[in-house]
Amino acid sequence: MTPGSAALGHIRDRVDRALQAFVGQQRGVLLAAGDDLRPGADSIAALLAGGKRLRPAFCYWGWRGAGGPDCPEIINAAAALELLHAGALIHDDLMDASDTRRGQPSVHRQFEARHADRGWHGSADAFGMGVAILLGDLLICWTDEMFHASGLPADALRRGRPVLDRMRTEVFAGQYLDLLGQAVGDETVAGALRVVEFKTAKYTIERPLHLGAALAGAGPEPAGDGGTVRDGSLAAAYTAYGLPLGIAFQLRDDILGVFGDPAQTGKPAGDDVREGKRTVLLAIARSRATAGQAKVIDRYLGDPLLDEAGTAEIRAAITGTGAVAECERMIGRHVSEAIAALDGAPMTGEAREALAELAVAATARDG
Repeated sequence: MTPGSAALGHIRDRVDRALQAFVGQQRGVLLAAGDDLRPGADSIAALLAGGKRLRPAFCYWGWRGAGGPDCPEIINAAAALELLHAGALIHDDLMDASDTRRGQPSVHRQFEARHADRGWHGSADAFGMGVAILLGDLLICWTDEMFHASGLPADALRRGRPVLDRMRTEVFAGQYLDLLGQAVGDETVAGALRVVEFKTAKYTIERPLHLGAALAGAGPEPAGDGGTVRDGSLAAAYTAYGLPLGIAFQLRDDILGVFGDPAQTGKPAGDDVREGKRTVLLAIARSRATAGQAKVIDRYLGDPLLDEAGTAEIRAAITGTGAVAECERMIGRHVSEAIAALDGAPMTGEAREALAELAVAATARDG
């Protein structure tokens, strides 16, 4: 995400402050149970200190596009999505056996090391996994707490709740499809795109936009000049924008997962290959690979000991298939489709401009 993106910068610092206030309050609740909870509280705070704040940004602009005012309450409600995201990341890292997240050890690795360093009883691996499950669950529970304590009116929260519930169910579906695809060896582009739709596109962009619109009361009422926009087709416009943009966002992430700079991605080079992820990029590469290129991909995909030389070799093989260039073309097409969906959409002009800016910023080459 481009740091200077005005559409994001407008709310990012406010989301950070809202999260700090909420987590600070929850820290006191945890520590009331004893100082043994301090490492968990610290781990949560460190994880939440990073991140692009994309989901709150799309929720906020979904609200503004529906005519909602700029106010602290929508920032609080939108910020709750970062708690959901952080919980999902902890679980995702555990399922993928990822060693790092945002430039620091992943949560299960932190507590695995804590157990081992202190010579505690039992399995350090099992302890790390158990703590990660608990902290991920806790953050997902806190999502509801922060959402309902946002200060928005009760009728607004009732309108938004079904969207938030569906968002969580859909990301579960995406996570399961991801696990299933790896288990059965699905290496098709269609299978990878189905995972992207539910694990990324809906969860990152479409549903946060829908949540913002629902909270603002988007409905069938016509809008007056400069007034609130309330039109039943707004959700459809958000879908037409959000799904292709979400796919483009994940395609960029696929490329960064193999070719990205660890200083920007917060993960080691080639980490997606090391974890054996069946991404769209890898699916395209496999479908186009020569026998020699396929042999290289098969040798390194899912190898936990993948080193710098192996990373360079598989990068060359993937690039040689034309998969990177094809992903770049797909990103361009999907971003153009998303921006085109904003033309004539029943939303405020400010939100339309912000969403067009976010479409470009969220898929930037620098990650």
